[in-house]
Amino acid sequence: MNEIFQNLYEMTAFSNIIAEPQFLIMYAIAFILLYLGIKKQYEPLLLVPIAFGVLLANFPGGDMGVIQADENGLINVHGVMKNIWEMPLHDIAHELGLMNFIYYMLIKTGFLPPIIFMGVGALTDFGPMLRNLRLSIFGAAAQLGIFTVLLVAILMGFTPKEAASLGIIGGADGPTAIFTTIKLAPHLLGPIAIAAYSYMALVPVIIPLVVKLFCSKKELSINMKEQEKKYPSTTEIKNLRVLKIIFPIVVTTVVALFVPSAVPLIGMLMFGNLVKEIGTNTFRLFDAASNSIMNAATIFLGLSVGATMTAEAFLNFTTIGIVVGGFLAFALSIAGGIFFVKLFNLFTKKKINPLIGATGLSAVPMASRVANEIALKYDPKNHVLQYCMASNISGVIGSAVAAGVLISFLG
Repeated sequence: MNEIFQNLYEMTAFSNIIAEPQFLIMYAIAFILLYLGIKKQYEPLLLVPIAFGVLLANFPGGDMGVIQADENGLINVHGVMKNIWEMPLHDIAHELGLMNFIYYMLIKTGFLPPIIFMGVGALTDFGPMLRNLRLSIFGAAAQLGIFTVLLVAILMGFTPKEAASLGIIGGADGPTAIFTTIKLAPHLLGPIAIAAYSYMALVPVIIPLVVKLFCSKKELSINMKEQEKKYPSTTEIKNLRVLKIIFPIVVTTVVALFVPSAVPLIGMLMFGNLVKEIGTNTFRLFDAASNSIMNAATIFLGLSVGATMTAEAFLNFTTIGIVVGGFLAFALSIAGGIFFVKLFNLFTKKKINPLIGATGLSAVPMASRVANEIALKYDPKNHVLQYCMASNISGVIGSAVAAGVLISFLG
């Protein structure tokens, strides 16, 4: 009888968990991420599948965790080292499991991040940025966190490629962080993706914290509409629809000429936006890009990235450095945009609310909504959403271009 109970006990996961209690830490992380996604509603479309992927990867014996290949693409398959890129697809699925199949075929090849960018483009309206082009410069200023943390990470002992992958978290753009890491430091994909999406989800917490540290009540009360009335713009857009159609074509061409390595992200972002702006003639393409394709890509990306977070891959000093460095990059990006607005206001009569600089990182449109809520607390009539979106949208383009520059120099 004892032998029967012993066999039943060993059949369950309890024996493995008791032998390796670090699994409990990973379950706690998964449950915290699920809580943030479900209860707090912080980026639930991404945080819920990532958190569930973490949970699946850390059930002993479930074989749902992603096994990381080394720099040469070699992976241990039942005690034999094989090149993952030379293995037939059916062998990957059969010998390594579903998550490894999705990860190596759709994510590590760099396929899914541009597909998600296409969906983001289809869901984005560039109108607020085109109507307030002067505010788009703050999207560039908010990339400060990327390059500052890159230098700090190198001093801490990370290689330049690892440091670049860590710094790109400051762009507050999950697909960009994943794409950059795939190209430069694929062995860090799991912790960097988790950090990037976690901090994106925590935008409603981080932006108010940084804003409170660096902005005064007087600055946060600057009413952009009143400033527009006092100092009206002399530039008038006669045909916004035509400009919206021309814009993605021009941006793609310019980026392709100057930063070719950024084209997979920028090109797909602009293509998605183009099919949206053309209208009824391309509605079916727009609908597919913004709904079915986008949703499927998000599910696969979230689950498989979460599945890279095994206890062995996550519980180490490198991951701790990534989590700390990622937060620093994120906060510095917000602060960089704020201080650039402060500098700008020293030389112009037409003042700008620092919240617009705070949204120069990506995380569209959550960052703009958070900034608008902060502004309304100081002045119930001060709606800054459309102005923040100008900076916010340019931040998406800026982070993708920054990623392209890093890949060009270090890849």
